[in-house]
Amino acid sequence: MSEFAWISRRHALAGGGALAGLAACDRKLPEARRMGLDETGMARLEADLKGHVAKGQPPGLVAYVARGEQVRIIPAGTMTLGGTAPVRADTIFRLASMTKPITAVAAMMLVEAGKLRLDEPIDRLAPELANRRVLKRPDGPLDDTVPAKRPITLEDVLSFRLGWGIDFNPEAPFVKASAELPGFGMPNPAAPYTPDAWMKAMGALPLQAQPGERWLYTAGSNVLGVLVARAAGQPLETFFQERILGPLGMVDTGFHVPADKMDRLITGYMNQDGKLVPFEPYNGLYAKPPAFPAGDSGLVGTAADYGAFARFMFTGLAPDGRRLLSVESLKAMTTNRLTPAQMKDGEMILGPGRGWGLGLGVQVAASPSGVQPGAYGWDGGFGTSWFNDAAKGLTGILLTQRVFDSPEPPPVHADFQRDAYGAAA
Repeated sequence: MSEFAWISRRHALAGGGALAGLAACDRKLPEARRMGLDETGMARLEADLKGHVAKGQPPGLVAYVARGEQVRIIPAGTMTLGGTAPVRADTIFRLASMTKPITAVAAMMLVEAGKLRLDEPIDRLAPELANRRVLKRPDGPLDDTVPAKRPITLEDVLSFRLGWGIDFNPEAPFVKASAELPGFGMPNPAAPYTPDAWMKAMGALPLQAQPGERWLYTAGSNVLGVLVARAAGQPLETFFQERILGPLGMVDTGFHVPADKMDRLITGYMNQDGKLVPFEPYNGLYAKPPAFPAGDSGLVGTAADYGAFARFMFTGLAPDGRRLLSVESLKAMTTNRLTPAQMKDGEMILGPGRGWGLGLGVQVAASPSGVQPGAYGWDGGFGTSWFNDAAKGLTGILLTQRVFDSPEPPPVHADFQRDAYGAAA
């Protein structure tokens, strides 16, 4: 149903808000200001979450549910497995691939500013990726290629159809050559690349598919992050802070955890032989700014912070009423771009009935957990998930520290999504 972590010793895939302007926005939610949450439904949701925590799956979590003017934040469990320190509402989690929609918003802001164009080849800002060659076969030798039929466009990058992404064949030469590059494995803030060095390394690789041909996960958001920085003329983290995180009041979100907040970073766990074990060394890697701020997976943050971003996605407005992104850009982002064949090809990660817009997943048919058509959002393989349903004015965010280890997230996420809809009935 979502992004997942494919755990192995060598290679793994990890990788409110604008209430003040809600009524005035020209993209009004139906009866938004009268929408609310059912108390019985919310009690069921909280009980189900605590039931999962009681089983240690996960040890701790924070849930965020919002509808209309009602916002509920529910912390449960402990910061460590078997520990006593309780999870708090302001506990910091590794957001992993829930970074992607924020990177996409940054790109769309620059499109609106005229510094990027969806239909423009990226060669102007990424000369390293000009004149691409494409593998004849995804599992073929790296030098067995044909010329790309056309350049990669910004829309290709945002829609993950640029020609690069995760391949689950560990014997393929491309997989071996890309295994250590950010965007082809588990998020790693210690990756020894600067943005320019990463682009140079990418430029040395052929594409796995022709531009526009296949939906491939997840490297596109890292290409996008570099393009944003180059178009804006400032580091990605600076653009995020000045244009998105600051205006939305996302005070605990960033590419690392400052020293005075490290006690709020929850311990992360992965499944190993049926037991949860800490996924070291990642616990300590977020203590300093990374050399490569990964647009696909690099952020950490809190439920309240991401709730502010999620609610912004309904309106494009900051809490003070300033417009940060147009209704037209929001619609473009949250409209499925994939063909049925591309959705089927990417189903192992997208899940059944899910397409992709510009930088996030779009529900085309109801999900097994009841997320309805038209809803959008994305998940993070370190244990997080988010959806927005504009028709119901509903936002659901669940942050846990339990890494996904199968194509389906742990049951707590499915139960949360089902219960959130139940509370909005």
